[in-house]
Amino acid sequence: MSPDEQAETLKGQLLLAAPALREPTFFQSVLLLTEHSLEQGAHGYILNRPIGRTVGDLLSEETFPGEQFAELADTPVFMGGPVSTEHLTFAALGWSDYDGKLQYSTHLSAQEALMHQMEGYRIRAFVGYSGWSGGQLEDELERDSWITHDAEPQVIEVSGVDRLWKDMLREISPFYRLVADEPDNLGLN
Repeated sequence: MSPDEQAETLKGQLLLAAPALREPTFFQSVLLLTEHSLEQGAHGYILNRPIGRTVGDLLSEETFPGEQFAELADTPVFMGGPVSTEHLTFAALGWSDYDGKLQYSTHLSAQEALMHQMEGYRIRAFVGYSGWSGGQLEDELERDSWITHDAEPQVIEVSGVDRLWKDMLREISPFYRLVADEPDNLGLN
């Protein structure tokens, strides 16, 4: 990766769905970009789409050795995006007070997830992921489909994910504060 590409990567950034983005999968979504380059495209996970299930609801005890299942059974499962929704993967999220940055590891095995959990990371499971081919995300950004946002400590918490998009949008500007407080469906107003 050239120095120019490194400067332009959005890896580790959040994408907030623009208010005009009404496509159901991404409506009011907050995504963590875990990979991004102009040539290779981008990859990430929706952080605020819990499916109301846990790992224990979706997988059987035969899937993991006893201790792993017991430790991960209550892990919340989120819809990571519309790609490969037949796959479940683990991710570890943490916040570094030292450098004020989100720390994350994705595509984790159950054993790796447990190791991260013992280190204090918050574990989530995702079905599917969000992906863009080379240049596709840049086109969507140019059309104002997404708003880039620095990661903040609140994204590692599972509680409050239903308010995450609106809370983060409010921080951007007074205009977005007004937009965030409008009803989701203006036709019902």
